Amino acid sequence: MKQVVQNYKSGELAVLDVPVPGCKPGGVLVRTAYSLISTGTELMKVSEAGMSMLGKARSRPDQVAKVMQSVATNGVPATYRKVMGKLDSYTPLGYSLCGVVEQVGPGIDDVKVGDLVACAGNEHALHAELNWVPRNLYTPVPDGLAPRHAAFGTVGSIAMQGVRQGEPQLGEVALVIGLGLIGQLVVQLLAASGVRVVGVDPDPVRCELAERLGAAACGDPESAAVEAAVAELTGGHGVDQVYLAAGGGSNQPVELAARLCRDRGRVVDIGKCRLDLPWNAYYEKELDVRFSRSYGPGRYDPEYELEGRDYPIGYVRWTERRNLACFLDLLARGSVDVEPLVSHVADFDDAVETYQRLKDGDLKAVAVLFRYPEQKAEAEAEADAGEAETPAVAVPAVRRGGGASTPPRAANTPVRLAFIGAGNYATSMLLPHLAQRDGVELSTVVTTTALSAANAQRKFGFAEATTDLDAVLGDKSIDAVFVVTRHSSHAELTRRALLAGKTVFVEKPLALTEDELAGVLAAVEESGNDRLQVGFNRRFAPLLQEARKRFGARTGPASLRYLVNAGRLGHGSWYLQQGTEGSRFAGEGGHFIDTASWLLEADPVSVYAVATSGNEDLQVVLRYPDGSTATISYVTTGAAGFPKETLDLVADGKVLRLDDFVRASLYSDSRAGRKRWVSSRLPKARDKGQSAELAAFIKAVRTGGPMPVPLESLVATTSATLAVQAGLAGGAPVTLARAR
Repeated sequence: MKQVVQNYKSGELAVLDVPVPGCKPGGVLVRTAYSLISTGTELMKVSEAGMSMLGKARSRPDQVAKVMQSVATNGVPATYRKVMGKLDSYTPLGYSLCGVVEQVGPGIDDVKVGDLVACAGNEHALHAELNWVPRNLYTPVPDGLAPRHAAFGTVGSIAMQGVRQGEPQLGEVALVIGLGLIGQLVVQLLAASGVRVVGVDPDPVRCELAERLGAAACGDPESAAVEAAVAELTGGHGVDQVYLAAGGGSNQPVELAARLCRDRGRVVDIGKCRLDLPWNAYYEKELDVRFSRSYGPGRYDPEYELEGRDYPIGYVRWTERRNLACFLDLLARGSVDVEPLVSHVADFDDAVETYQRLKDGDLKAVAVLFRYPEQKAEAEAEADAGEAETPAVAVPAVRRGGGASTPPRAANTPVRLAFIGAGNYATSMLLPHLAQRDGVELSTVVTTTALSAANAQRKFGFAEATTDLDAVLGDKSIDAVFVVTRHSSHAELTRRALLAGKTVFVEKPLALTEDELAGVLAAVEESGNDRLQVGFNRRFAPLLQEARKRFGARTGPASLRYLVNAGRLGHGSWYLQQGTEGSRFAGEGGHFIDTASWLLEADPVSVYAVATSGNEDLQVVLRYPDGSTATISYVTTGAAGFPKETLDLVADGKVLRLDDFVRASLYSDSRAGRKRWVSSRLPKARDKGQSAELAAFIKAVRTGGPMPVPLESLVATTSATLAVQAGLAGGAPVTLARAR
């Protein structure tokens, strides 16, 4: 299928061939009839992409701050790879469309194949021939409403949410500053609510359009006519509410709002304009400044948008989806008219030219639609026809079936790899190493979103990109599968790949529950395939390898302290979705337990865990068979400038110190006196072992030899990680009883 994309690094726009997205549970696959260009938001993104790197940095200081934090945590090279990888990727455009349901995912019963729906979301309602849309981001189109008009649903919801924030009442007077697409819709919604409207825009054509659509008067912000109209309509008191629907860097809109608003009036920010509030003006009138967040309640909440969990109507009357449905109802009843806003309808194949004309100013438009010719007739016909509808935790025993180990490959035959998932970690920490390695062929990348697969194919040279997982698992020519998806899917994908006879590399964690772990081991027993590696890379780090070698063999028990200064996650991170993705420690704690067990050369026999109030900081104590202990302090409340990982190993009169994989040192007392070793020089980069780990994995696949880490160790680490949650719940040590 085709999709409109942009490379944020170069500014290049393209209509790209990408795989068809999969139809996941909880959503529908929609074939687009019309999609709407947001001439404000989208053109701002297109313009930013054309800036220099310095210009991009100046326009997004929030992202610059994130980059600097990443440098402190991960080092310059890793951060550079990650940032360049994201910049030099195709990103989607679009967020408002109307189309026909082509496939219904499990759990969906409110629409059927062939229904016409309006869809929202900058990850789901894209300028593409097909989109997967979750339940709460689509709504059926009312009978008789034209698809080209229903495509306005998302921007209409944005305008509606802004109007709701202003709480207009019959007979009030409102000022709308900025008469672009959103501003024109705000004017109509206010007029439909019994509010008299004054519009402000420097473009006389837009002012005339707003007056035709219901505004009492409109004019240039510099014009005395605007102030005169406000004075006449309000008896000199000022407007009851102001809606800021303008963009740009001028502070004029907020200053004008203060001047023309009445005492204790309301100012609602809908657009993205400069907001240097003149303190005296806003203070003296005690103005109520409000923000309108996109389409309404539910926006940016993954449980609502992705998992389909609705808010009870008694507590949240107007959610994203209800706003979308309400706007479509107003369109169907003629209370709002979007046809006068349509400045241009372009064929989808002409998307690049259309964006360029808009950017260059050759095409002056309020709203532009993309028309998808093959779907248009069918969508309109269906609309016209009106057809729409805490105990001891047992460490599972590893039982292998009778299958033979993987035979060695023929000489000079490349190892063929498939990737399931191509997110940030895969593209910044794994694929760059594999793409440069001789004897490796990147065969297929499979993702649930079409564009991420296409990006990985372009950047790393995969032979194929697809959303069809079954085809990959059934391809006998593929030697190994990498599972690099969200945590909740790791165990099931690993289980399926093992049953398909593949050698599997799964990023941590292997499983989030004991049942998931048991399912993986059942697949090993059933298939006889134990060719499994979990991405516990730290034990492969060259600096840590050298330090352990210098420490030498132990004669007595050891004490290990591991401080992980994890830091706080940004708002909206999927790591915070504990209901589906497990706790943060469940997701990454295996790294640190595996490192401790590798250094102590044994698997833990018990786990004791305590947490601060709110479970923000964890203390995990592991006990080992020879009496050694490891304490892992996993904290999120520390200083951002402090190193992420520091480790001390003490035994036999020696102390090993690791400072964030940048520096290592060893202190020892012996008969010959005190000795000290410090890593000879700072490494070029913070190397946490990914390259060496991948080399060991590829070698095992190529030769048919043992996997880099024994399966028993992977299972023991996973069980210990899962036992942390049990220990927190029970408040007592958890014994890791070995199953027989």
